[in-house]
Amino acid sequence: MATLPKDPPEEPREKSFWRPRNYERTVRRTDQYHQACNDIMACFLERAKVEKRYAQQLSEWSSKWKSIVDSRPLYGSLMRAWQSFFSSAERLSVIHSSISQSLVSEEGDRVKTWQKETFPKKIFCGFRETYDNNTGFTRAQKPWTKKLKKLDAVRSAFHKACQKEQQAAEKERQTGQNTEGNPDKLKKLTVAREKATEEKIKIRERYENVLEDVTSYTPRYMEEMEAVFDQSQEEERKRISFLKQAFLSIHRHLDITNNDSVKAVYSELHHSLMSVSEQDDLRWWKNNRGPGMPTDWPKIEEWVPAVKKLNRKKHEKKGPKDRAVMIGGVKVRALYNYVGEESDELSFKAGEEFLKIEEEDEQGWCRGVLDGGVEGYYPANYVELVEQ
Repeated sequence: MATLPKDPPEEPREKSFWRPRNYERTVRRTDQYHQACNDIMACFLERAKVEKRYAQQLSEWSSKWKSIVDSRPLYGSLMRAWQSFFSSAERLSVIHSSISQSLVSEEGDRVKTWQKETFPKKIFCGFRETYDNNTGFTRAQKPWTKKLKKLDAVRSAFHKACQKEQQAAEKERQTGQNTEGNPDKLKKLTVAREKATEEKIKIRERYENVLEDVTSYTPRYMEEMEAVFDQSQEEERKRISFLKQAFLSIHRHLDITNNDSVKAVYSELHHSLMSVSEQDDLRWWKNNRGPGMPTDWPKIEEWVPAVKKLNRKKHEKKGPKDRAVMIGGVKVRALYNYVGEESDELSFKAGEEFLKIEEEDEQGWCRGVLDGGVEGYYPANYVELVEQ
């Protein structure tokens, strides 16, 4: 014997299976499952095409995703683990030539034959199971729906009667509070209120009777609905069971790990995946993208004089006689760091000492020789004479 369901929350109550025509979701399930079978066959027929050209497609897939992976934000051992899938795929390309035929000739034909036998059609009415379920639910719910409409109508009438009684009582109360009111009017209002009360009581009795009728019919309604539903569930169970076995059979075709060469491939792939090191990857990110990266922390930056670019053509026009060459040179000390921009310019750091061998020209440049023997130009205002 079916038992009355507990009251669900307000929103799910409207979607409840027991509400009028909400059984249609169960009825539509048959059509949806038929479509799911089509999708399953299309899915694995497409996989069969992939298997048929696996040697070529695995190589294309590997090349495509290698370039994509290189642009993704992964790094370190995790990136190497991802990339190991591609090298494994290339090695597996010679093993999959027979899987395509198995998926098409065995699994595809088996599911197609089962689908045709499981979903017989009724002329002009779609699938027979859909028609039978819809007919069964409609027949079981029709008396209940009529009773429910009757209950809704009497409930609405009862609520209106309650409202009418409340309004009559309010008018009577307001008139009774008015000391200057008309006694005859108050009497009429009292009669109206009593009449409204009597009407409410009558309608409530009718409401209770209708509700009792609905309540007494509910177990039968539930039993008939559950009988149709259970039959639908049994058909669904058979479908789930068959497709489970079909999936397992497809799995057996695709599972090639018993092959020794494949075992070796997947063993190496597993080793690559197990080589993923959280600490190594986090350390790499810290040193290359995080606080481990070097930076120029704020500090006092000494003023450096501006350097006028050396005009070499003008300087080269001068002959040896026009240049103020210093015999033996004069020792100078660098005041600032300087990095030569051209190959004939000296580079030095502040505090470094070297020889000045040519006086400053009108462009503000001198020639000097570093301790290592490198000779070149340098800005005159970047050094000072060393006191002897």
